[in-house]
Amino acid sequence: MIDFRQRLNDAQYEAATCGDGPVLVVAGAGSGKTRTIVHRLAWLAEQGVSPSSMLLLTFTRKAAHEMLQRAAEVGDQGLTGVQGGTFHSFAFGVLRRWRPEWLEGRGFSLMDSADITAAVKECRESLGIAKGDRSFPKTQAVVGLLSKARNKEQALDVILQREACQLLPHAESLTRLGEAYAAYRRERGLLDYDDLLFELEALLRHNDEAAAQLRARFRHILVDEYQDTNLVQARIVRLLAGPPDAAPEDMGNVMAVGDEAQSIYAFRGANVRNILDFPKLFPGARIIRLEENYRSTKPILDVANSVLSHAAESFRKHLFTRQEGGAPVRLVTTLSDKTQASLVAARIGELLERYRPGEIAVLFRAGFHSFQLEMALNQRGIAFRKYGGLRYAEAAHVKDAIAYARLLINPLDMPSFERVAALHPGIGPRTARKIHATLLSGDTAALRKALARHESLRADLDFLDTLRAHALSPAGILSSIVEQYRPHMEQVYPDDWPRRQQALEEIVQMAAGYEELDVFIADLALDTPEDEDVDEGAVTLSTIHSSKGLEWNAVLIIDLAEDRFPSRHSMSRPEEFEEERRLMYVACTRARKELDLYCPATIFDKAERGSMPVGQSPFVRELPASLVEAWSEGYGGMLRRKMSGEAFAGGRSSYADDCQLPPEERASLYRSAPSPDRSRQAPTADAGACGYCRHRIFGRGKIVRRLPPDKVQVNFPGFGLKVILAEYLLPEE
Repeated sequence: MIDFRQRLNDAQYEAATCGDGPVLVVAGAGSGKTRTIVHRLAWLAEQGVSPSSMLLLTFTRKAAHEMLQRAAEVGDQGLTGVQGGTFHSFAFGVLRRWRPEWLEGRGFSLMDSADITAAVKECRESLGIAKGDRSFPKTQAVVGLLSKARNKEQALDVILQREACQLLPHAESLTRLGEAYAAYRRERGLLDYDDLLFELEALLRHNDEAAAQLRARFRHILVDEYQDTNLVQARIVRLLAGPPDAAPEDMGNVMAVGDEAQSIYAFRGANVRNILDFPKLFPGARIIRLEENYRSTKPILDVANSVLSHAAESFRKHLFTRQEGGAPVRLVTTLSDKTQASLVAARIGELLERYRPGEIAVLFRAGFHSFQLEMALNQRGIAFRKYGGLRYAEAAHVKDAIAYARLLINPLDMPSFERVAALHPGIGPRTARKIHATLLSGDTAALRKALARHESLRADLDFLDTLRAHALSPAGILSSIVEQYRPHMEQVYPDDWPRRQQALEEIVQMAAGYEELDVFIADLALDTPEDEDVDEGAVTLSTIHSSKGLEWNAVLIIDLAEDRFPSRHSMSRPEEFEEERRLMYVACTRARKELDLYCPATIFDKAERGSMPVGQSPFVRELPASLVEAWSEGYGGMLRRKMSGEAFAGGRSSYADDCQLPPEERASLYRSAPSPDRSRQAPTADAGACGYCRHRIFGRGKIVRRLPPDKVQVNFPGFGLKVILAEYLLPEE
């Protein structure tokens, strides 16, 4: 017999050995979630529950395999009959036996990613949609948009409005393409990845015999990472437990394990409401909280708890550890985002004296936030690996822009000429080589003839000649190149050019520290390729999304500034702002022993052609001063520790008044902040470039310009320019 009491803490024991009925295990970060699931499986087997009546649903096959293997080792039980795997693999197995009715007895084939891309391309060609229109999104992007709309169960135009406004002119065509792709699959007996879930739901709702057999077989259902489920996955779990009209006492045994505070994948369709509303879906469900943390020190957990305490809605929990001591969490205010990179690189140098490279990680909100740090690490000879987004020198749009710069330095650079020429319609490698040869020959008449059919390339070559005639700084040159390149970028990368534009602005800022263009280009070129076989020999650079489930001894979180973390787009919707808070919580809880928070006081603004003051992230401003050891950068790059009594926040407090409120009142304010007040006349998108307004978070601001159909750009003192839905603003009183 297994001594569960000895193996588990009290909360884990309660979860692993609880009886029948629905249970929600709220597993805080580092609290032994997997250990609890493993022992739950072993306990059920010890109680005589047949493994074949257990269903373990996870988000990766690897996770299911590891849990089942560990459970078998714990109890020395034969658990080979447990069905464990992903939602999609489970759905596929069920649908092989009970085929969708619309197939009318035919078999079906499961499409892989290449099949899906080819099918969407064929549908577009058959409809003649956007033929020759380079602004229409690429096929792969279309596939992603259609999948996102299905997983979020939102209309495609809503997805575009929120995430890709530049594609709204194509909304009707994309919708028709989505309908054609759905018909294509039906006609040919095909199911794609998303179909598996919706067809399984339809089966459970409409095939009484199949639903009854599945419910009779799987008497115990365990769902891992429940906070990452989308809407249809949550409905599948509920339907497996019992019919839609089943009384609570007639439902099966469902144990959902997850942490609402780690729900950070809304962009994939995950819906935090699933876990928050679990007690409503399963009336009478027991809620068990795992709060003892086995990963981090107390100072780190204190900061994580503080971040989470301001959440508008959550299962209130308090992470704790029995470990004593621990290094204080460092809050470092840097003069700029550029000096931040230097200071972080220097700090990593210090940490390498006591940790292996693989035990150190730098986390950031978006992939391009690490560009300057990557160069700083290269200059120090510190090896790193990046996860989540390309390294700056590898990104196609960066290579495009740098090709212009390389041609300024060396007109003979054939690869760069080919890259620039390829941006223009009708120019392939052969044509590019012919034009380049003519250019080098000095034959003006021949060159004029060669460029007669390619006026846009002529414009680019004239632009380069103009740049050569002016003595500009590297930053000035790159800024001009970015402006020249933007129309090409909008055409070549219609799906996400705004994000790429933001990354190029980082390149301009990186060049600001150089006096010679060729030195800057050389530093980019000397970026050493990463060694795919080395894990522990390199520092990790990672987006926070890519860091989920991982941990390091030392974690440094950078760019904790307004419009960066939380992201600019999250400030207009309360649900997105709350997800940003959860991202911050996830980032903090990746650290075992040391945690550094970096807040630049200024950030380069391309529109202003210089660094602009920026406030600290609200998640930093909310931290009590007693929880961190505050440091600030002085001119000259030296850090100075702030003493007791000095101002804590480096930036102006956006929520200064709000932070004086109790947590529950502040949460209410955050929930209502972006909600439109229908009883008052809000400024419209036609308000023009004048007038003032108010926002519940940012305060009083001046309306700068309209952004049809329903947005305005507002300048908020202390916060800068922000794009806000007009209905979320109040008129100035």
